[in-house]
Amino acid sequence: MPSRYAKWMNDWEHRLTSVDNNRVVRPLEWGVEWSRDWPCRNGWQPGQPAGDPEKFFVDFNRRIVASSDEFYSYTRPSDFRLEKREVQVFSTREAPDLKLEARVKGTFAEFLRFTAPVKTPYPENDLVNARWFPARGRRAVILLPHWNSDAISYVSLCRVLNLLGIAVLRLSMPYHDIRMPAEIRRADYAVSANIGRTLHAVRQGVVDIRCCLDWLGQQGYSQLGIVGTSLGSCYAFIAAAHDPRIRVAAFNHASTYVADVVWRGQSTRHIREGLEREIDLDRLRRMWLAVSPMSYFDRFSRWPRKSLIIYAKYDLTFLPDLSRQVVDEFVRHELDHKVVVLPCGHYTMGEAPYSYVDGWHLASFLRTAFGN
Repeated sequence: MPSRYAKWMNDWEHRLTSVDNNRVVRPLEWGVEWSRDWPCRNGWQPGQPAGDPEKFFVDFNRRIVASSDEFYSYTRPSDFRLEKREVQVFSTREAPDLKLEARVKGTFAEFLRFTAPVKTPYPENDLVNARWFPARGRRAVILLPHWNSDAISYVSLCRVLNLLGIAVLRLSMPYHDIRMPAEIRRADYAVSANIGRTLHAVRQGVVDIRCCLDWLGQQGYSQLGIVGTSLGSCYAFIAAAHDPRIRVAAFNHASTYVADVVWRGQSTRHIREGLEREIDLDRLRRMWLAVSPMSYFDRFSRWPRKSLIIYAKYDLTFLPDLSRQVVDEFVRHELDHKVVVLPCGHYTMGEAPYSYVDGWHLASFLRTAFGN
């Protein structure tokens, strides 16, 4: 029987999940057209019929995993620029928080902008956005928020890291805040029942991270790290597995396969509802293999780095057994890592007092992980 504390925590998680009442159930779409410009095509040309779309994606994923350095390669952008503009919330909720909107009104910040090397049909999504929190010295991190985060989440953490002498680029992930197409109200296109689009979004996000590393290097930052939360943690791991410049990594929530989170997680039930009418978990896992951290531990192990894994004991979205499997892989590969287990859930990690404990662990790790 669950303890009284566990029941209280689970009830709190359910209440927080229910705040977002604008989730949309969309039917399965194969999205083969999203693969037209991918590397690793093995002779397949855009416009050719894909035949069995499930077999097409299973085979494509196998090729990507085998040649992932090619899949996540890119051409460096030539239009890096800093843009000063008014801070906006870009809430994904049905009813935005007017007090939050009023609090940021009239404030300005600097944002790194550049054209994404990985293109989509949405011009707003293809203009990458990262809020810039500069600091003196050579240490800098790229921070990736959680799925469906607004544009001001984690700003307090960025400022704390600045006080520690660490510069931060807070990256807007594909389809988030200012990058969100007008036709959607949430960042639904980042993870959805469209198989090809979800693969494409992860590829775009990982390449965006690597471009941000390029810009940080141009600014003189030579000690580089990454911090990712939830979906941002997935992007961060895959980027670190393919870029030796990332020497410090903090994964705030961790899981194995994208498909398992979608299938078993509380906050993705609407995606599963659209998928399970036609496919099951095992089939989905094979079609999203190339965007799952579990596929890349061998590549992640190629370069020395320090890692922090934080997960929640009562997480209903990134289930704790999945997080423990990630930890087991770090142990099996003999990687330099630290594990922190917080007595909360996925959503409650963003609530006091757990948000402060989480922030303390992240800041403490980053303060010391870079070394002198």
